Amino acid sequence: MTLIVTQRLKISLMTLDDADLLFELDQDPAVMQYINGGEAPSRQEIEDVSIPRLAKYLNQEKCWGQWKVFDLNDVFLGWILIRPMGFFSDKPKLDDLEIGWRFKQATWGNGIATESALALINHISQQQDSISKFSAIADPLNTASIKVMKKLGMTYIETQQYHDENEAFDVVLYSLDVTNRKVK
Repeated sequence: MTLIVTQRLKISLMTLDDADLLFELDQDPAVMQYINGGEAPSRQEIEDVSIPRLAKYLNQEKCWGQWKVFDLNDVFLGWILIRPMGFFSDKPKLDDLEIGWRFKQATWGNGIATESALALINHISQQQDSISKFSAIADPLNTASIKVMKKLGMTYIETQQYHDENEAFDVVLYSLDVTNRKVK
């Protein structure tokens, strides 16, 4: 299994056995504020919804999944999502990877999301020749995530309707072209 190590972090792909980590992170209403209005999912929801959803796009060879992020003392901090944009639609964009993040409040404002996302963007750009860009979406009111997108070098594309399994809502879309990051 791939382990990416940065100056402050250890990053590896989550497995379907990591429900405890997902549950732990999602219990903070502030962490969930822009996901579902701040509601903490039950352990059963993690097992019945989050883990099966992860199983649909988890692919170690393509680097798709949720990458768990730990500090160098093995304290779990959060995760970075990697999967094709529109994965759950009838036209997923295999050359455009969605990147997203969810981190514990204690990490906010410390550059952890940016550091781990950049590490994954660089790693995947070197491993996957077919990737042309990384894209991220966020609630327009989630200024902290938008700030991370800008720090990653992403540019605003548009505000669009995002359709989840049960609802539709407005999100901002940012993208980063990575075609110039390829190893020649």
